[in-house]
Amino acid sequence: MQTFNSNADSSAVSDTISAMQNIQLDVVMHKASSQKGVNYRKKAKVVQSNKSHSTLTSPVWRLPTEILAQIFLYCIPEDGNSIPAPDLAPMLLTTVCRRWREVAVDMPDLWRRLRLEVGHGDWQQRAFCYDTYLKRSRGRQLSLTLECHDNNWTELRSLLQPYVDQVSSLSVGFFSGAGSLAMTDFRGLSELVIYTGGSDTLTAVMHSIAQLPPNMRSLKLMDLWLNLRVLPHLNSLRWAGLTNLDIVVDGLDSFVRLLHLCPNLSSLTMIGIFTTIETSETFVHPKLQSLRMSGHLLLDSTVNLGLFNTITLPNLRTVEVRNMGQWPHEEFKAFVTRSQCPLESLIFGGGVRKTDQQLAEYATLFPSLELVTDPTRSRFYF
Repeated sequence: MQTFNSNADSSAVSDTISAMQNIQLDVVMHKASSQKGVNYRKKAKVVQSNKSHSTLTSPVWRLPTEILAQIFLYCIPEDGNSIPAPDLAPMLLTTVCRRWREVAVDMPDLWRRLRLEVGHGDWQQRAFCYDTYLKRSRGRQLSLTLECHDNNWTELRSLLQPYVDQVSSLSVGFFSGAGSLAMTDFRGLSELVIYTGGSDTLTAVMHSIAQLPPNMRSLKLMDLWLNLRVLPHLNSLRWAGLTNLDIVVDGLDSFVRLLHLCPNLSSLTMIGIFTTIETSETFVHPKLQSLRMSGHLLLDSTVNLGLFNTITLPNLRTVEVRNMGQWPHEEFKAFVTRSQCPLESLIFGGGVRKTDQQLAEYATLFPSLELVTDPTRSRFYF
């Protein structure tokens, strides 16, 4: 995305924001009038008159289409997918004037991010709106959020069928009553986030992620507790392509199994209840570069988990730990020596007990290692 450096560009952005605020004022006045029965027509005419006068003089209305298009991109929220509401961008941009509508409708990048829900409300009306939105993406890659409430996915799957190969990023919310969703339908999918609304959705989610699309590279399971009872049911061939995995685990015995499942994994973030590893199996994973872990301090924090006795990671570069209790200093030193890894940074968050002497020893043994101690990093939040 381009940035605006000139005074003219800054003025244009400011004027556009002002225009958007006037539009939002009209929306608020309209809602207040309809809800309370108050007549705001006279006041609205004054606002409209002032706005019409400013139209003749404001440079925002004379901006080149290319600049206006870049400003429109700044109106789209970056922290999530868009809700297709008439008082929010990009739908709002199409209601200002004919030119703004033409520019907005002709910008596929404005219509690439969308949040869709099924399970409550007037589905037919929303489906029409969703379809109009998706058509305007004109074949661009899509980032979608799908939520299913007390229903199955049939309606959403039917709606998305013409666009399924465009979907590259997907967030899926499973709530009570939701059935499974075949992720293999999304053949172009590279990023997947799963979140749930309760434990009764576990079966549906497990069926959904048992087989992943062949292009999948990043998977984030936000609040789904996985353990050795469920991991064997996952298709190892379809998980083999993953390079990034964020997961919640019940027991560290899942750790080695995950490394087996994902031989190409580059980054792993684990949150969960970490109990001592019981397996005697050892495993070498040649590609893992980043390992981030956050445990549960309500457990006995003096227990040696045995984590670093079971693995060898010759390509490891970054380790970040939080809520791990007593840090296994000697075990970790032996692990780094055994792995012969190019470790670049070791980050201690809150809830990890180590000594200044141990930190000094790391600095001596690994002179190029970046050591970070930051107690404010207390948890990982997906």
